[in-house]
Amino acid sequence: QVQLVESGGGLVQAGGSLRLSCVFSGRTFSDYAMGWFRQVPGKEREYVASISWSGGHRNIADSVKGRFTISRDNAENTGYLQMNSLKPEDTAVYYCAADSSYPAVPRKPDYWGQGTQVTVSS
Repeated sequence: QVQLVESGGGLVQAGGSLRLSCVFSGRTFSDYAMGWFRQVPGKEREYVASISWSGGHRNIADSVKGRFTISRDNAENTGYLQMNSLKPEDTAVYYCAADSSYPAVPRKPDYWGQGTQVTVSS
């Protein structure tokens, strides 16, 4: 069974940076595309970014384009979300997700992590 564990969240001032990590286990990481989502209480979960199996294809939501970067290290079974120029509206619980189908990641990925809180103060 696939397991995803996020880390790297925390409290940061506006304009600062954080790097989230997502450790994958249970299957062969390079067989899975992965992505990041975020959710604020009372709102729907929002797609942030996705990356294909080898990292050759990446997609970033318009809301974070130019500030966030998604990457992965298949040798380390880990995916990353580098977040720069953070804004208070980026405050949310961030979730990583994985699916064997790259197109499925932004819509309905099969596997989810537990989430990590990111809080950006003004």
